[in-house]
Amino acid sequence: MDFFAKCRCSAGVICPFCLRLAAIAVITVFGALIAWKPKKTIDIQIALYRPFNWRLEPISWEKEIRNTRLMGLTLVVLGVASFLYVLLY
Repeated sequence: MDFFAKCRCSAGVICPFCLRLAAIAVITVFGALIAWKPKKTIDIQIALYRPFNWRLEPISWEKEIRNTRLMGLTLVVLGVASFLYVLLY
């Protein structure tokens, strides 16, 4: 498998193949960060809703942290699977 055979970037134009790989890399990194620091992720979400005068607070912090970590791990798994799919097919 030759990675560069699929890349068609030229003259400063990024090809769809490289855009897909970049999007998959970003999603995988965000998933890893969410899984690694779920409490920080929830705090950021709360801070983003505050300017809209919305109060966001989980009923159960334990469940919310567990579910956020699971969501991050799911993103990592889907990111790796997508990466392999794009490279192999």
